[in-house]
Amino acid sequence: MTINKKRKRSGRMRGSHTHGRGFKKKARGSGHRGGFGMAGTGKRADHKKTLLLNMEEDYFGKEGLKAKKRNYEILNVRDLEKLAAGKKEIDLKKFKILGEGDIKTALTVTAHSASKSAILKIEKAGGKVVIKEKKIDE
Repeated sequence: MTINKKRKRSGRMRGSHTHGRGFKKKARGSGHRGGFGMAGTGKRADHKKTLLLNMEEDYFGKEGLKAKKRNYEILNVRDLEKLAAGKKEIDLKKFKILGEGDIKTALTVTAHSASKSAILKIEKAGGKVVIKEKKIDE
């Protein structure tokens, strides 16, 4: 039993000085290739654009900006009194508190994180901020 092994193309081209590439200059380096991938498809009027028409919409280009994913919502100091609704303690573990607005009642706020200005405003009103992850941002 003999195993059929396919001959390499270059093995058949031993007598030819171009090895099936046509003009000798074409075989030198990658300069004649003209780019990578599908470069040159449909760029000129004589090229057919059938390949481009049949492709998926998001084949070319990148997918836009990727924002950092955060695992907290944002809340301002001015909204704390409404959320408290008469209570002295608020649990906002999924929120970062920012310093926009003012507060007049003393509240104990448990939060994911808080800005320096938010902490100052809450403490100025007689309250306290308990931060879940020990991060104080500006």
